[in-house]
Amino acid sequence: MTVACVGITVLDRVFRVETLPSHGGKFVAKDYFEIGGGPAATAAVAVSRLGLPVEFIGRVGSDDVAGAIMREFDHYGVGHEFTRIIDKATSSFSAILVDDAGERMIINYQDSTLSRSADWLEAVDFSLFETVLCDVRWHEGAAYALREAKTLGTPSVLDADITPQDISDLVALADHVAFSEPGLAKFSHTDDLLSGLRIAQTRTDGKVYVTAGAEGCYWLEEGQLQHAPGFKVEVLDTTGAGDVFHGAFAYALAKGMDTGATVRFASAVAALKCTKMGGREGIPDLDTVTAFLANNS
Repeated sequence: MTVACVGITVLDRVFRVETLPSHGGKFVAKDYFEIGGGPAATAAVAVSRLGLPVEFIGRVGSDDVAGAIMREFDHYGVGHEFTRIIDKATSSFSAILVDDAGERMIINYQDSTLSRSADWLEAVDFSLFETVLCDVRWHEGAAYALREAKTLGTPSVLDADITPQDISDLVALADHVAFSEPGLAKFSHTDDLLSGLRIAQTRTDGKVYVTAGAEGCYWLEEGQLQHAPGFKVEVLDTTGAGDVFHGAFAYALAKGMDTGATVRFASAVAALKCTKMGGREGIPDLDTVTAFLANNS
């Protein structure tokens, strides 16, 4: 029972500050560390932490950043047999500011020579995977993987965060489309969550969801709005919370949970992650999640 996570992987360079800057100038960081990031890559770490085999499928450059990314995958037990190294390209990395309230500001760099072609995915046997998760940052790879999943009848999840490209084709292909609030607003051209979900539902036969931070997750079930409230925790860092939600969502699908249980489980995993610094160090294991859910029934 293996999960595939298709998309981008980055190295996050995280600066801890008292408050996020609102103007230009020089600022002093209280702390600094480096950790792997990227929606699909962090989702893969979440799946592994919860106890399922997982493969990250994506691209890196031929540089020291790629080496650091792969070593961290090994540390967390994430397979990277299908990760492609692009010669002479620079791996993706981000500068992240995190304030004392746990809010963050992210600046990401992706090298234009990091080939976007997905032709090489033809060599990947997608029948090996129980569930396929894709982010929207590598559009070509996501489109290929989602088509393969649909052909094979494999459940698929789309992490529909904000991105410059039109993601209509990806939304149409996925079985479960989990939007961020900004992602849904951009896709539906409305800030109203219910209206946005109803618009998104007209573009896919799959189920549509939107994560709303501390307010939890909303989704449509046979045309009716459903809501799972967020869990109250002491937030230290929200970096990667959405990515972890999607990874836990894919885990729950692979385990055969129903929709309500899947959303509640993924929300719990994301909430627990927010109690620790970094996009990955705070990802809980299954025992911790099980105990947390039992105490918050």
